Amino acid sequence: MDTVMMIGILFLIAGFILIGVEMVVPGFGVPGISGIVCLMAGIFLTADSIEQGVLITVVVIVALGILMTIIMGFLSQKKFKSPIILDTDVKAGVPIDSSDLTYLLGKEGVAATDLKPAGKGDFEGVELDIFSEGQYIKKGTRIVISKVNQKKLMVKEL
Repeated sequence: MDTVMMIGILFLIAGFILIGVEMVVPGFGVPGISGIVCLMAGIFLTADSIEQGVLITVVVIVALGILMTIIMGFLSQKKFKSPIILDTDVKAGVPIDSSDLTYLLGKEGVAATDLKPAGKGDFEGVELDIFSEGQYIKKGTRIVISKVNQKKLMVKEL
C-alpha cells in the first residue's frame, strides 16, 4: 500500500466516526459536514478508476446504513440516553384531568384575553382555554365557570 491509499483509508475511517457522531448528536453541523467531506476524500484517494470509485461508494453507503441501524438499536435501549428523546415529565402548575372538568364549576377568575367567544382565562394562576356563553367579554373582566360542555369550559361575567 502506498501513502495515498493509507491517507484515503484514514479519511474513510474518520468520515465514518464523524457521521456516527452526527447520528447520535442531532443537527446537520460540523461533524456531519466534516464526515461527508472525509468520506468523499477517502473515496477519491483510494479509488484507482471510476468503476472502483462507484464500488467503494456503494460499500460506503451500505456501511453507513449498517452503522445507522446499530446506533439506532443502541439508542432505542433504555440503558443509553438519547439526546433527542425527552425522558423527564413536563408538568404545568396544576395538573388538570381533561376527561372530567366538572370540579371546575363555580371557579372564579379573570379573562386573560378578550373572549370573542373563545379565549383564555386565569384561574388562581392557571391559564385555561375558555368560551363565553355567546357574549363578548373584555380582557380583565371577572368571570366564573358556569358550565362544562364536554371538554369546553363555558364562562360568564360576574
